[in-house]
Amino acid sequence: MTTSDFLHSKTAAVLTVVLVLLCIWYAGAVALNTPFQRDQDVRDKVERSTGDFVTATLNQKRPVLPAPHQVAVEIWQTTVEKKVTSKRSLVYHAGITLSSTMLGFLIGTVLGIVLAAAIIHVESLERSLMPWIITSQTIPILAIAPMVIVVLNAIGVSGLIPKAMISTYLSFFPVTVGVVKGLRSPDPMQLDLMRTYSASSFQTFWKLRWPSSIPFLFTSMKIAIAASLVGAIVGELPTGAVAGLGARLLAGSYYGQTVQIWSALLSAAFLAAMLVTIVGFADKAVRRRMGMVQ
Repeated sequence: MTTSDFLHSKTAAVLTVVLVLLCIWYAGAVALNTPFQRDQDVRDKVERSTGDFVTATLNQKRPVLPAPHQVAVEIWQTTVEKKVTSKRSLVYHAGITLSSTMLGFLIGTVLGIVLAAAIIHVESLERSLMPWIITSQTIPILAIAPMVIVVLNAIGVSGLIPKAMISTYLSFFPVTVGVVKGLRSPDPMQLDLMRTYSASSFQTFWKLRWPSSIPFLFTSMKIAIAASLVGAIVGELPTGAVAGLGARLLAGSYYGQTVQIWSALLSAAFLAAMLVTIVGFADKAVRRRMGMVQ
Protein backbone atom coordinates (compact mmCIF):
# COMPACT_ATOMS: atom_id res chain seq x y z
CA MET A 1 0.00 0.00 0.00
CA THR A 2 1.39 3.38 -1.01
CA THR A 3 1.37 6.44 1.22
CA SER A 4 -1.42 7.94 -0.89
CA ASP A 5 -3.55 4.82 -0.55
CA PHE A 6 -3.04 4.77 3.23
CA LEU A 7 -4.05 8.40 3.60
CA HIS A 8 -7.31 7.63 1.80
CA SER A 9 -8.00 4.41 3.72
CA LYS A 10 -10.47 3.86 6.56
CA THR A 11 -7.59 3.15 8.93
CA ALA A 12 -6.12 6.59 8.34
CA ALA A 13 -9.52 8.19 8.88
CA VAL A 14 -10.01 6.34 12.17
CA LEU A 15 -6.50 7.17 13.38
CA THR A 16 -7.01 10.82 12.52
CA VAL A 17 -10.23 10.97 14.54
CA VAL A 18 -8.56 9.19 17.47
CA LEU A 19 -5.61 11.61 17.44
CA VAL A 20 -7.94 14.62 17.34
CA LEU A 21 -9.95 13.24 20.26
CA LEU A 22 -6.78 12.59 22.25
CA CYS A 23 -5.59 16.16 21.65
CA ILE A 24 -8.95 17.53 22.78
CA TRP A 25 -8.87 15.23 25.81
CA TYR A 26 -5.39 16.37 26.84
CA ALA A 27 -6.32 20.02 26.34
CA GLY A 28 -9.46 19.54 28.44
CA ALA A 29 -7.47 17.80 31.18
CA VAL A 30 -5.02 20.68 31.39
CA ALA A 31 -7.80 23.27 31.44
CA LEU A 32 -9.91 21.53 34.11
CA ASN A 33 -7.00 20.51 36.35
CA THR A 34 -5.23 23.88 36.23
CA PRO A 35 -7.20 25.65 39.03
CA PHE A 36 -6.45 22.95 41.60
CA GLN A 37 -2.80 22.72 40.56
CA ARG A 38 -2.40 26.50 40.74
CA ASP A 39 -3.92 26.59 44.25
CA GLN A 40 -1.75 23.67 45.31
CA ASP A 41 1.40 25.38 44.08
CA VAL A 42 0.44 28.61 45.89
CA ARG A 43 -0.08 26.71 49.16
CA ASP A 44 3.20 24.83 48.74
CA LYS A 45 4.99 27.98 47.51
CA VAL A 46 6.21 26.19 44.43
CA GLU A 47 7.19 27.96 41.24
CA ARG A 48 7.09 25.93 38.03
CA SER A 49 7.93 26.53 34.42
CA THR A 50 5.06 26.24 31.93
CA GLY A 51 6.16 22.77 30.88
CA ASP A 52 6.45 21.51 34.46
CA PHE A 53 3.08 23.03 35.32
CA VAL A 54 1.36 21.28 32.39
CA THR A 55 3.05 18.01 33.35
CA ALA A 56 1.82 18.41 36.92
CA THR A 57 -1.77 19.00 35.81
CA LEU A 58 -1.65 15.78 33.76
CA ASN A 59 -0.36 13.64 36.62
CA GLN A 60 -2.54 14.58 39.61
CA LYS A 61 -3.63 11.73 41.89
CA ARG A 62 -7.28 12.79 41.87
CA PRO A 63 -7.74 14.97 38.81
CA VAL A 64 -11.02 16.54 37.76
CA LEU A 65 -10.42 15.06 34.32
CA PRO A 66 -7.74 12.35 34.14
CA ALA A 67 -5.35 12.38 31.20
CA PRO A 68 -5.54 9.54 28.65
CA HIS A 69 -2.24 8.04 29.80
CA GLN A 70 -3.50 7.88 33.39
CA VAL A 71 -6.59 5.97 32.29
CA ALA A 72 -4.47 3.70 30.10
CA VAL A 73 -2.19 2.87 33.04
CA GLU A 74 -5.19 2.17 35.28
CA ILE A 75 -6.73 -0.17 32.69
CA TRP A 76 -3.41 -1.98 32.24
CA GLN A 77 -2.94 -2.41 35.97
CA THR A 78 -6.49 -3.67 36.54
CA THR A 79 -6.55 -6.08 33.61
CA VAL A 80 -3.11 -7.43 32.75
CA GLU A 81 -1.51 -7.09 36.19
CA LYS A 82 -4.46 -8.44 38.18
CA LYS A 83 -5.78 -11.98 38.32
CA VAL A 84 -9.13 -12.42 36.61
CA THR A 85 -10.62 -13.66 39.90
CA SER A 86 -9.43 -10.58 41.80
CA LYS A 87 -12.16 -8.15 42.81
CA ARG A 88 -9.86 -5.35 41.70
CA SER A 89 -9.73 -6.75 38.17
CA LEU A 90 -11.72 -4.94 35.50
CA VAL A 91 -12.05 -8.26 33.69
CA TYR A 92 -13.80 -9.72 36.73
CA HIS A 93 -16.21 -6.78 36.97
CA ALA A 94 -16.81 -6.76 33.21
CA GLY A 95 -17.68 -10.46 33.40
CA ILE A 96 -20.30 -9.78 36.09
CA THR A 97 -21.89 -7.05 34.00
CA LEU A 98 -21.64 -9.14 30.84
CA SER A 99 -23.59 -12.03 32.38
CA SER A 100 -26.63 -9.85 33.16
CA THR A 101 -26.22 -8.07 29.82
CA MET A 102 -26.41 -11.30 27.83
CA LEU A 103 -29.32 -12.71 29.82
CA GLY A 104 -31.30 -9.50 29.43
CA PHE A 105 -30.41 -9.31 25.74
CA LEU A 106 -31.53 -12.90 25.15
CA ILE A 107 -34.85 -12.39 26.94
CA GLY A 108 -35.38 -9.02 25.25
CA THR A 109 -34.67 -10.41 21.78
CA VAL A 110 -37.05 -13.34 22.21
CA LEU A 111 -39.72 -11.08 23.69
CA GLY A 112 -39.29 -8.56 20.88
CA ILE A 113 -39.64 -11.24 18.17
CA VAL A 114 -42.73 -12.72 19.83
CA LEU A 115 -44.39 -9.32 20.20
CA ALA A 116 -43.55 -8.41 16.58
CA ALA A 117 -45.02 -11.66 15.26
CA ALA A 118 -48.17 -11.14 17.33
CA ILE A 119 -48.57 -7.56 16.10
CA ILE A 120 -48.21 -8.66 12.48
CA HIS A 121 -50.82 -11.42 12.73
CA VAL A 122 -53.33 -9.75 15.07
CA GLU A 123 -54.36 -6.37 13.69
CA SER A 124 -55.97 -5.21 16.93
CA LEU A 125 -52.67 -5.63 18.78
CA GLU A 126 -51.01 -2.98 16.66
CA ARG A 127 -53.57 -0.40 17.77
CA SER A 128 -53.74 -1.57 21.38
CA LEU A 129 -50.23 -2.86 22.19
CA MET A 130 -47.85 -0.87 20.02
CA PRO A 131 -48.67 2.52 21.63
CA TRP A 132 -47.92 1.06 25.06
CA ILE A 133 -44.64 -0.41 23.84
CA ILE A 134 -43.59 2.99 22.53
CA THR A 135 -44.80 4.77 25.67
CA SER A 136 -42.80 2.42 27.89
CA GLN A 137 -39.58 3.84 26.47
CA THR A 138 -40.45 7.41 27.46
CA ILE A 139 -40.02 6.58 31.15
CA PRO A 140 -36.42 7.25 32.31
CA ILE A 141 -34.60 4.04 33.11
CA LEU A 142 -33.11 5.67 36.23
CA ALA A 143 -36.66 6.00 37.60
CA ILE A 144 -37.63 2.42 36.76
CA ALA A 145 -34.47 0.62 37.91
CA PRO A 146 -34.90 1.21 41.68
CA MET A 147 -38.58 0.15 41.51
CA VAL A 148 -37.70 -3.06 39.67
CA ILE A 149 -34.95 -3.86 42.17
CA VAL A 150 -37.18 -3.19 45.19
CA VAL A 151 -40.17 -5.16 43.86
CA LEU A 152 -38.10 -8.19 42.86
CA ASN A 153 -36.20 -8.15 46.15
CA ALA A 154 -39.52 -8.06 48.00
CA ILE A 155 -40.52 -11.36 46.40
CA GLY A 156 -37.12 -12.91 47.04
CA VAL A 157 -35.56 -12.41 43.60
CA SER A 158 -32.09 -10.87 43.72
CA GLY A 159 -28.71 -11.08 42.09
CA LEU A 160 -28.54 -11.52 38.32
CA ILE A 161 -32.28 -11.51 37.50
CA PRO A 162 -33.19 -7.92 38.51
CA LYS A 163 -30.34 -6.48 36.46
CA ALA A 164 -31.28 -8.71 33.53
CA MET A 165 -34.87 -7.46 33.72
CA ILE A 166 -33.68 -3.88 33.38
CA SER A 167 -31.56 -4.91 30.39
CA THR A 168 -34.61 -6.63 28.93
CA TYR A 169 -36.65 -3.46 29.34
CA LEU A 170 -34.18 -1.50 27.23
CA SER A 171 -33.41 -4.19 24.65
CA PHE A 172 -36.83 -5.53 23.66
CA PHE A 173 -38.06 -2.25 22.14
CA PRO A 174 -35.60 -1.91 19.21
CA VAL A 175 -36.05 -5.60 18.39
CA THR A 176 -39.84 -5.28 18.39
CA VAL A 177 -39.87 -2.22 16.16
CA GLY A 178 -37.20 -3.59 13.82
CA VAL A 179 -38.79 -7.02 13.39
CA VAL A 180 -42.24 -5.49 12.80
CA LYS A 181 -40.68 -3.44 10.02
CA GLY A 182 -38.92 -6.50 8.65
CA LEU A 183 -41.97 -8.75 8.73
CA ARG A 184 -43.83 -6.13 6.71
CA SER A 185 -41.02 -5.67 4.19
CA PRO A 186 -42.06 -8.35 1.63
CA ASP A 187 -43.50 -6.97 -1.59
CA PRO A 188 -47.34 -7.19 -1.87
CA MET A 189 -46.89 -9.25 -5.04
CA GLN A 190 -44.92 -11.82 -3.07
CA LEU A 191 -47.69 -12.04 -0.48
CA ASP A 192 -50.27 -12.44 -3.26
CA LEU A 193 -48.18 -15.23 -4.73
CA MET A 194 -48.18 -17.05 -1.37
CA ARG A 195 -51.96 -16.75 -1.26
CA THR A 196 -52.13 -18.12 -4.79
CA TYR A 197 -50.21 -21.16 -3.59
CA SER A 198 -52.76 -21.49 -0.72
CA ALA A 199 -49.99 -21.04 1.85
CA SER A 200 -51.09 -20.90 5.46
CA SER A 201 -50.26 -17.97 7.71
CA PHE A 202 -47.48 -20.00 9.30
CA GLN A 203 -46.01 -20.95 5.92
CA THR A 204 -46.13 -17.33 4.76
CA PHE A 205 -44.43 -16.28 7.97
CA TRP A 206 -41.72 -18.93 7.88
CA LYS A 207 -41.01 -18.95 4.14
CA LEU A 208 -41.40 -15.25 3.31
CA ARG A 209 -41.81 -12.83 6.18
CA TRP A 210 -39.16 -14.27 8.52
CA PRO A 211 -36.32 -14.45 5.93
CA SER A 212 -37.18 -10.90 4.82
CA SER A 213 -36.90 -9.66 8.41
CA ILE A 214 -33.38 -11.03 9.07
CA PRO A 215 -31.48 -7.86 8.04
CA PHE A 216 -33.84 -5.76 10.17
CA LEU A 217 -33.49 -8.19 13.08
CA PHE A 218 -29.71 -8.02 13.24
CA THR A 219 -29.66 -4.26 12.83
CA SER A 220 -32.05 -4.02 15.78
CA MET A 221 -29.97 -6.50 17.77
CA LYS A 222 -26.91 -4.27 17.44
CA ILE A 223 -28.85 -1.47 19.10
CA ALA A 224 -30.44 -3.83 21.61
CA ILE A 225 -27.20 -5.37 22.87
CA ALA A 226 -25.66 -1.94 23.49
CA ALA A 227 -28.83 -0.85 25.28
CA SER A 228 -28.77 -4.08 27.29
CA LEU A 229 -25.27 -3.26 28.53
CA VAL A 230 -26.45 0.18 29.61
CA GLY A 231 -29.36 -1.45 31.44
CA ALA A 232 -27.05 -3.86 33.27
CA ILE A 233 -24.79 -1.04 34.43
CA VAL A 234 -27.74 1.12 35.51
CA GLY A 235 -29.20 -1.90 37.32
CA GLU A 236 -26.06 -2.15 39.45
CA LEU A 237 -26.27 1.45 40.65
CA PRO A 238 -29.36 1.42 42.94
CA THR A 239 -28.40 -1.92 44.48
CA GLY A 240 -25.09 -0.74 45.90
CA ALA A 241 -23.49 -3.64 44.04
CA VAL A 242 -20.00 -4.71 45.01
CA ALA A 243 -19.23 -6.29 41.63
CA GLY A 244 -19.70 -5.15 38.05
CA LEU A 245 -18.75 -2.07 36.06
CA GLY A 246 -21.56 -0.17 37.77
CA ALA A 247 -20.00 -1.03 41.11
CA ARG A 248 -16.67 0.33 39.88
CA LEU A 249 -18.40 3.56 38.90
CA LEU A 250 -20.06 3.79 42.32
CA ALA A 251 -16.83 3.12 44.20
CA GLY A 252 -14.98 5.66 42.11
CA SER A 253 -17.62 8.33 42.75
CA TYR A 254 -17.72 7.62 46.49
CA TYR A 255 -13.96 8.02 46.93
CA GLY A 256 -13.31 10.65 44.25
CA GLN A 257 -11.29 8.23 42.12
CA THR A 258 -11.92 9.80 38.73
CA VAL A 259 -9.27 7.65 37.06
CA GLN A 260 -11.17 4.55 38.19
CA ILE A 261 -14.43 6.03 36.89
CA TRP A 262 -12.98 6.74 33.48
CA SER A 263 -11.32 3.34 33.21
CA ALA A 264 -14.67 1.68 33.94
CA LEU A 265 -16.41 3.91 31.38
CA LEU A 266 -13.87 3.10 28.67
CA SER A 267 -14.06 -0.59 29.54
CA ALA A 268 -17.84 -0.45 29.14
CA ALA A 269 -17.45 1.30 25.79
CA PHE A 270 -14.95 -1.32 24.62
CA LEU A 271 -17.24 -4.13 25.79
CA ALA A 272 -20.18 -2.58 23.92
CA ALA A 273 -18.09 -2.26 20.77
CA MET A 274 -17.05 -5.91 21.00
CA LEU A 275 -20.63 -7.09 21.50
CA VAL A 276 -21.90 -5.04 18.56
CA THR A 277 -19.05 -6.38 16.42
CA ILE A 278 -19.92 -9.98 17.34
CA VAL A 279 -23.56 -9.38 16.37
CA GLY A 280 -22.29 -7.89 13.10
CA PHE A 281 -20.24 -11.01 12.36
CA ALA A 282 -23.27 -13.18 13.14
CA ASP A 283 -25.35 -11.03 10.79
CA LYS A 284 -22.91 -11.55 7.92
CA ALA A 285 -22.64 -15.28 8.61
CA VAL A 286 -26.41 -15.80 8.65
CA ARG A 287 -27.03 -13.70 5.56
CA ARG A 288 -24.21 -15.43 3.71
CA ARG A 289 -25.76 -18.80 4.62
CA MET A 290 -29.09 -17.55 3.30
CA GLY A 291 -27.47 -16.33 0.07
CA MET A 292 -28.12 -12.64 0.79
CA VAL A 293 -24.44 -11.64 0.53
CA GLN A 294 -21.60 -12.99 -1.56
